[in-house]
Amino acid sequence: MSPEDNKTNYRGRLAPSPTGYLHLGHARTFWTAQERAEAQGGTLVLRNEDLDPGRSKPEFVAAMLEDMHWFGLRWQEGPDAGGPFGPYNQGERKSVYLEAWRKLLAGGFIYPCKCSRKDIQQALHAPHQGEDEPVYPGTCRPTAGAKTDEVVTPAGVHWRFRVPVGEIISFTDGCFGSQKFVAGEDFGDFVVWRNDDVPAYQLAVVADDAAMQITEVVRGADLLSSTARQLLLYRALGFQPPAFYHCPLLTDEKGVRLAKRNDALSLRALRARGLKPEQIRANW
Repeated sequence: MSPEDNKTNYRGRLAPSPTGYLHLGHARTFWTAQERAEAQGGTLVLRNEDLDPGRSKPEFVAAMLEDMHWFGLRWQEGPDAGGPFGPYNQGERKSVYLEAWRKLLAGGFIYPCKCSRKDIQQALHAPHQGEDEPVYPGTCRPTAGAKTDEVVTPAGVHWRFRVPVGEIISFTDGCFGSQKFVAGEDFGDFVVWRNDDVPAYQLAVVADDAAMQITEVVRGADLLSSTARQLLLYRALGFQPPAFYHCPLLTDEKGVRLAKRNDALSLRALRARGLKPEQIRANW
């Protein structure tokens, strides 16, 4: 039997952002994604999530590919491999995101917002915690049924998704089991398009995962609450959501989760110290 005969409809993805060097946490999550794809005889897609022009750097793209290959990661579709669902660089996929934005606008799911992050923090009288969005206080939220002025471009203001306040968003995670989040409490109206004319993470990944026919999303546990937001987007856009598998986060010796600023634990630094990928994986 040929490898083609063993293939299934499973499609997983690796989705790094070139905003720094990949660290051990990325490596373990990506390795898990690869193992799950291989176990299903499926396809693994590499998507370069270079949306943020202020933070994404070409040198990090080159380092990312080099480090991932060194670690033993292999994908069947991607920026360097091609495939039927390209381009595989998010910076080249704006038309896909605009189509999703127009669909949300036509359905009345989003509204323009002029609030800055500072405005929101001041309105909440609380500091912003971590990298997640604070619950939006509803400053610019129009009343139910109000019509948004006709617009042809999302540029110039933030666009927020109006969440169904009080609705319980539930799903079963492949690693952490049953998950429940309450819209309006655990998260509020979230940004889908930024005022600098860049689609936000939540919208971009949903549009891309749907377009690339991803059947399971494997990523870090810090994105569990993002899944609840994204399920609302899948529903609003009429897309079938994938399955989700969130990996436990790696932490440093102080118990703090790894970030790209942990240069000493980057794959690049570990390789420079003479470690082999097999040695690194053996510690897991």
